[in-house]
Amino acid sequence: MSDRPSSVRGHLATLGAYGFLAQEPVILAALTSGDPILLIGRSGTGKTFLLNSISEALGLEHRHYNASLISFDDLVGFPYPDEAKATVRFLETPATVWGAESVLIDEISRCKPEHQNRLFSLVHERKVQGLALTKLRYRWAAMNPCSTDQSNGEDYLGAEPLDPALADRFAVILEVGDWDDLSDSDRQRVANPAGEGVSSNDGGRLKAALTRWQADFAAQLDHCPAPLVHYVCAVTTALRDGGIRLSPRRARLITRTLLAATLVERLTADTLSSPASERLFRAVLDASLPQRAWGATPDADKVAAAHRLAWDATMLTGTAQWLHHFHLQRPLDRKARLLLDACPDPDTGTLAVEQLLANESPARAAAFALAAYPAAVAGDLPIGAEAVNDLGRLAQPVLTVDGEISWQERWSQQDSTHPELAAYAPVLKRLGAARRERAQQLLYFCLTHKLAVDAPREFEQEFHRCVQVFGKGRTA
Repeated sequence: MSDRPSSVRGHLATLGAYGFLAQEPVILAALTSGDPILLIGRSGTGKTFLLNSISEALGLEHRHYNASLISFDDLVGFPYPDEAKATVRFLETPATVWGAESVLIDEISRCKPEHQNRLFSLVHERKVQGLALTKLRYRWAAMNPCSTDQSNGEDYLGAEPLDPALADRFAVILEVGDWDDLSDSDRQRVANPAGEGVSSNDGGRLKAALTRWQADFAAQLDHCPAPLVHYVCAVTTALRDGGIRLSPRRARLITRTLLAATLVERLTADTLSSPASERLFRAVLDASLPQRAWGATPDADKVAAAHRLAWDATMLTGTAQWLHHFHLQRPLDRKARLLLDACPDPDTGTLAVEQLLANESPARAAAFALAAYPAAVAGDLPIGAEAVNDLGRLAQPVLTVDGEISWQERWSQQDSTHPELAAYAPVLKRLGAARRERAQQLLYFCLTHKLAVDAPREFEQEFHRCVQVFGKGRTA
């Protein structure tokens, strides 16, 4: 970021770690929050050097373990009973983890599965064997690209995908750039052997800055700025709708990192909607996707679209923000609840309904119209006459029955002409009478109008929840 404040530019370069300027705000944010960091990159790209240099600059009691070689006894020491033989203690060595303030688990993707399991509590809870590591402040790890994500011809034998559950414990997951990603000046600095073996010492600058940021972070943690929370909720929903799952734990970690990053970058309420702020939010999001740790890097276009949706939903104001939030909700029943409970006015409600019917798939639009129309006719929805008419134009053909023919008779008459009905039978057979009739109406309409329904059971369940929301709204 070219417009970053000079006071926070180049902390890592001062330690001799070059090529991290663009990622520096996120790294400093993780140091501020104290949440775990995972660096992924090819050999020789400075992952280990960066983390060891940070520990030197902060004057930490540091432990550096090679996960491919370490045994659990190396980590905790050798167990022995106390004098009363009532409990077991561990014989500590200079390499054991008990007195550590920072830990780097290098080559973590080469760790044996049973050791990976034991690292869960160390990374996530600062515990080993159920015992708290009271001095431990930082947990870091590094790995080469896993074997499922190597398209450059450089194989790292034994570098396996990280267990998703372990990967999800790391707040920041950064891909470290290679030579091609370095500026000309950084290439000169990296190639120069003059500083090799010199201790990383910035005169206490990074330590002093972290002390300030950490105090601010602790002060704001209990009342995190609402836009940060709104953005994270929106982007998590948008990514999940695009097939990129983020866990609830991940959502909280993103918010923590965002809060710390805004403090590092000195963003205020007045500058939170600036272009620089948006770039920072996107950088935090990109560094918070754990999928790359198991070789499943998310689709860049989907991530960009999710960020844009979430950013607009957060930074827009008034009715524009409500409309954006309405369309960001994927399930139809959530749209229904938002329309009933929080619509600002009938004009906004009308616009929301018209845009929904135009932008959703024909089958989902028909489902929403059928669920909403009774409440709309009764005047129970905050929408205008135009929206009521639009809902009616879709709902009426679904509700229409030819003459005296019942839905059951109509349904049975289609068995020979629409063999797809067999896929709907398991969905319908366990439904109550009223719910089954509504489902038959909707599914028959979709079938005869050749509207695709890929997952009939989930489609019917979402439709039923939508019916319930509008039904409760009428009786509230």
